[in-house]
Amino acid sequence: MNVAILGGGVTGLTAAWQLAKAGHSVRVLESAARVGGNIRTEAADGWLSEAGPNSFQESTLEIATLIRELGLAVERITTLAAAKKRYLVMDGKLLAAPAGPGAFFSTPLFSFRTKVKILSEVLQSPRNRPDEVSVARFVTDHVGAQVLERAVQPFIGGIYAGNSERLSAKYAFPKLWEAEKTTGSLIRAAIQGAKSRKAQGLKGSAPVISFKRGLQALTDALAAKLPEGSVVLNADVKALLPGATRRWGVLWDGPTGPTSGEFDFVIAALPAWSLARLTFGTDAATPLAALGAVEYSPVASLFLGYRRDQVRHPLDGFGALVPRAEKRSILGLLFSSSLFPGRAPEGHVGLTVFTGGALQPETARLPEKELLDRVASDLRDLVGAEGRPVFTRHVLWNQAIPQYNLGYGRFLDAMTQCEAKFPGFLVGGSVRDGIALPDCIKSGTQLAKRVS
Repeated sequence: MNVAILGGGVTGLTAAWQLAKAGHSVRVLESAARVGGNIRTEAADGWLSEAGPNSFQESTLEIATLIRELGLAVERITTLAAAKKRYLVMDGKLLAAPAGPGAFFSTPLFSFRTKVKILSEVLQSPRNRPDEVSVARFVTDHVGAQVLERAVQPFIGGIYAGNSERLSAKYAFPKLWEAEKTTGSLIRAAIQGAKSRKAQGLKGSAPVISFKRGLQALTDALAAKLPEGSVVLNADVKALLPGATRRWGVLWDGPTGPTSGEFDFVIAALPAWSLARLTFGTDAATPLAALGAVEYSPVASLFLGYRRDQVRHPLDGFGALVPRAEKRSILGLLFSSSLFPGRAPEGHVGLTVFTGGALQPETARLPEKELLDRVASDLRDLVGAEGRPVFTRHVLWNQAIPQYNLGYGRFLDAMTQCEAKFPGFLVGGSVRDGIALPDCIKSGTQLAKRVS
């Protein structure tokens, strides 16, 4: 098979690698000057910073196999022992999230009444809701409004940079939605999930990992494993021309000018706005135009390096999430130099700060100097950071993360209908199969299997 892959992010590259490994011919068409999408690592002056995701869970044996096949096992690193704690902000202070029964009963994060509601959640019966509901409603039904406000909404900010009152529980967290239908209790479902992992030979929770050279090592390795000439950068796809015998014509503008090719399949691993603009046939139809209405939240990422003596907090954890009620400018922060080795020079620490999201989009778009001033105030209060950072990297993602809001099913239906109308055209990636990096890897693998 000869396969065109639109998009050189982790989904498209994973699909290309799996197809090439199976003996198929692939051509990856990437509109940017580099592959990797939102995965971007920079090393400079002893610092290592991530512009996009900072880590991911090695949640399946397939991911472990991929890492081994790419020759990345020697580079794979897990979080340091210092990163075990997860902090939440309450009344301007960092409080460790409870990590066990004793800590749960003693934590001031939740009232006695809320703790009783959490414990009683195991008694909930299976429930098949007639309509989708927001994540806020879903969580409140299970564990109460206080858990939503102090823990879940900050978690939503850290994962989706989203608004729990608008996100759809059915589409944003499909496993929890199904768990409610089959098990009733989310706590019981989590216990069953842990037993299932153990039965598969997976010990404990999935490890959080990265690579010595950062996450870009993954996408770089995927691209490097492809046959020479498989990746075309700065390729602007102009039209898809479906043929009568399932052969596809693809037209694109590339480094050498207008170019065309014939393919048996076309895989689209693109963001929603790019899918919406794709034209099909000589009449330039846009069957995915509805996806232009998919909302994306803007996020600004700030990697800030300090001398160790500038920060009072021990940074003995993964990072901290900030509830909306705290009225801070930041969504959360990662203690980057506590997560993995090699992220800061000796005698220094690195923090990654995220701002913006669905609840504060204007903050993400502030000029760098103004944003640094805003963030400095929060960091001084929360971790005791004094003075200006000695190292700074600022990245704005205007359209960072697709929001699986209420009614998202109509977008999924549009993709399914397009595939049915145009056999040999397949869609995947974060706009369809989940936003987390493991979801995107799985999506690329499944796309390749559908072709094979």
